[in-house]
Amino acid sequence: MRIDVLGAVRAFRDDGSPADLGGPRHREVLARLVAAEGRMVTTDTLVDDLWTDPPARAVGALRTFVAALRRALEPDRPPRTPPRVIVTEGPGYALRLPRDDVDVHRFQDTLARTRRNPDAVTDLSTELASWRGPAYAEVTGSAWALRERARLEELRLEAVELRARILLDSGEGADLVAELGDHVAEHPWREPAWELLARALYRAGRQADALASLRRARAMLVDQLGLDPSVDLQRLETDILQGSVPRDGGRSGWAGHGVRLGPRTTVDLARTLALAGGEALVHSRRDRLAAIHAAQRTGDLSLTARIIGAYDVPAIWSRADDPDQSRAVVAAAERTLTGLGPDGPADLRARLLATVAVESRTADLSGTELKHAQQAARQAEELARHLADPALLAFALNGVFLQTFTHPGLAAARDRTGAEILDLATRHELPNFAVLGRLVRLQSASALGDLDTATTHANAADQLAATTEAPLVPVLTRWYRAQATAARSAEPGGPTAATAAEHYRAAEHALRSAGMPGLHRGLLPLALLGLRLLHDRPAPTDPHLDWGPYTPWTRPLVLLAQGQAEQARAALTAAPEPPHDHMQEAMWCLTAHAATRLDERGIAAHAATALHDARAEHAGAASGMLTLGPVARYLAEADACVGAK
Repeated sequence: MRIDVLGAVRAFRDDGSPADLGGPRHREVLARLVAAEGRMVTTDTLVDDLWTDPPARAVGALRTFVAALRRALEPDRPPRTPPRVIVTEGPGYALRLPRDDVDVHRFQDTLARTRRNPDAVTDLSTELASWRGPAYAEVTGSAWALRERARLEELRLEAVELRARILLDSGEGADLVAELGDHVAEHPWREPAWELLARALYRAGRQADALASLRRARAMLVDQLGLDPSVDLQRLETDILQGSVPRDGGRSGWAGHGVRLGPRTTVDLARTLALAGGEALVHSRRDRLAAIHAAQRTGDLSLTARIIGAYDVPAIWSRADDPDQSRAVVAAAERTLTGLGPDGPADLRARLLATVAVESRTADLSGTELKHAQQAARQAEELARHLADPALLAFALNGVFLQTFTHPGLAAARDRTGAEILDLATRHELPNFAVLGRLVRLQSASALGDLDTATTHANAADQLAATTEAPLVPVLTRWYRAQATAARSAEPGGPTAATAAEHYRAAEHALRSAGMPGLHRGLLPLALLGLRLLHDRPAPTDPHLDWGPYTPWTRPLVLLAQGQAEQARAALTAAPEPPHDHMQEAMWCLTAHAATRLDERGIAAHAATALHDARAEHAGAASGMLTLGPVARYLAEADACVGAK
């Protein structure tokens, strides 16, 4: 079996005969499974990806498509024999084929191998020739396909340039002039392409044409973008003028330039993908770390610092989606800071420090690590203010914001940071950070119980998201509106608790495929628990609920709801102090509530002390996504428990 998606979606059996894949929906299902690269794709995700407004029987239709694809791909499979190509896995489906049997996977693997070993360039040439058009060509109008097509096109352009660079470095490549000329004409903003074209012209003995191409690049960059050419282009022009470019393909010098340009392109792509969410966000995290590793292999500290600091994607949540990767990025940033030393370029040091602050999500830190991250945030802010760089200061303040979860009761401080981010972003046209400022202020107003102000910020964030194409923002504001519905359900004449629960479930459905497990896991059960507490009802006891990272603090109340008081007491005693994150007030309130129910006065007193500075806030509402009600309510319960005779 062979599947091709670099062009129209098609499949071929072992004997080379084409498989009849059916209609457009069938092909899109197969394409979506290919894009998952062997990972399971849930039924809900497939339905959402296939239909903007799913019909009532969408799941049944999906199963019909899968069944037809299985017959097409495995026509000789005996009845009642499990399928081997499209397999059922958990709540969804996965494609099980060797990567060499899928053209897009083979292309990506060959590109990765060629990055490591230039001797694989012949295989890369073969894979580039296999492209028959845009990836997933006939899948139009689907957000997932648009994102994946953009990602793969960027990889194809990188592969074209990598192949040309290797051939030029090896002494070949004079015959690349026509190919690179077309490449530059189609992609005039890619500086690596201009460099390669000039080198190919010089290799062909056309020194004047090589200089002319570099001057065209300079004129275009200056006249249309107001940018000076990169240092690499300027150095190449000087070398050509001086006749110091080796015509014999010597690798010295040029091999280094080849490596330098790859990570920069990759990290730019990663920044773009990160704002798209879903599978794109997953790819973004992977590509970002690959770019950092590639930069580190060059031994160029300045390049490595720029690659690490270039990923200035606004971050709103205090729990990492990929803690291992965050730790790897922080470690790389700190090594680079050490290498640059205290006298290194201030802008590079500020970006590295801001990266440490942003990636050191407070939920995952020990006490020593937390202090180190806070220090990095303060240093980044100080350097950015001294440099008077608005974009850099906005990035540094993002780190400051993420380090303001050291103890409960800091909503007002976070609002001040959010206000400055918003002001900076508005005055200096930084739309992504304007969105961040709005969301920070939404969270802060929500924590302080000011739903009218929070709603104003939610509406403004949605308007910004529509113009900046930030699809994750409406997912977050939808959760806020569900939270507001839940808060008002406790008021006389407000919506019912059932209505609030439906709003939460709808918001959870939208978040499920957003690519943010650090935010998603455990959120819906916690929201439903908060709703029950608002209405003086016991915790939900559905065994299928995944409480995720909130399990130690919710388990005592779940056990109490099941009538298991002694087990609840043991769970309460075993629960650690809550981590320093958006939910810390909520976890302390759950601790206080369970301690009160179990008459554990020492634990109730400890929780009350921790919550003292947050007495004017609402538990969980610092998330802007759910609420357990006023902290004052839980403080009163704890105080009454402690004071009881």
